[in-house]
Parts: sequence; structure tokens; C-alpha cells
Amino acid sequence: MKVNDICGKIEAVLVCGNAENEFCGVYVGDLLSRAMSRVESGNLWVTIMSNVNVVAVATLTDPAAVILAEDVKLGEEEIAKARENGITVLSTPLSAYEICTKLCSVTEKEI
Repeated sequence: MKVNDICGKIEAVLVCGNAENEFCGVYVGDLLSRAMSRVESGNLWVTIMSNVNVVAVATLTDPAAVILAEDVKLGEEEIAKARENGITVLSTPLSAYEICTKLCSVTEKEI
């Protein structure tokens, strides 16, 4: 399934990157050191963190997209760094819980 396929379902807007990326799996977490060891290539990573270290972790782990929950926004510097590194970032007003429940209902039809 592509990132673009779930944007409307989770009320997400594309901040930067490629919404045509295929994703497989989801990781939810804000502790960056933990995310660094748990986000797998191709995952959607749901977080409320919005600093440049999120982009650094995403660069290391290669998620299909970083989803910023609760209307969290990246600053211009972070967006530029994400673009530079080919990181796809979405932002949504939904909580991490709401994102996951909606993703579950959408993706279970694909399994």
C-alpha cells in the first residue's frame, strides 16, 4: 500500500517527500534512541517529535514516511533537511492512537 492511499484516511497533509512510497508496517514512538533500533525500512513512523533529530533518525532507518501526530509541525530548517535526505513527512491533527486505529481498519482489508 502507498503512503498516498492513507493520507485522506488519517487527515494527513504531505509536508515533503514522496507520497508514492510503499509502506509495510508501522512504528509508534517518540524516544529517538528506541526508534533508531525499531523503525524498519518501509515502515510508517508515527511520532510527536519535531526536531532535526527526527530527520536524522529517519535518514538512518529509511521509513516510508514520518507521520507527525497532534498537528506537530517541522520548522523550515527541519523540512529543508528532510527534503535534502529524501525523507517523506506527513502531518495530521489526529493522535497516535487515532492514526493507528484508522491505519488498522484500512490496512486489514489489504492483508
